[in-house]
Amino acid sequence: MEIDEQPWWRSEETDEQGRTTTWLLAVRVQPGASRTGAAGATGVAGTELKVRLASPPVDGRANDELVRWLAKALGVPRSAVTLVRGQTSRSKLVRIDVTSRRV
Repeated sequence: MEIDEQPWWRSEETDEQGRTTTWLLAVRVQPGASRTGAAGATGVAGTELKVRLASPPVDGRANDELVRWLAKALGVPRSAVTLVRGQTSRSKLVRIDVTSRRV
């Protein structure tokens, strides 16, 4: 998954050269799916990225899978992906630090 200009991405912080170092990502999860992956835009005016998760919404397993999947898809360490809001909701806000992005 590439970070580009989509309505669900929002730049949060930039460095001194003007490059974005931290992004906010609005997602809407569907836990208990047959497999994990992005399913496209959803929400009013497509402002959230729909992500299907194979894990059930029990004991935070779906949140853990979301963080793991996003880190792998974006090429960042798991510690660079933080769930900011929506721990118990289907709509979530995730912070992604891209300064440690793998090439």
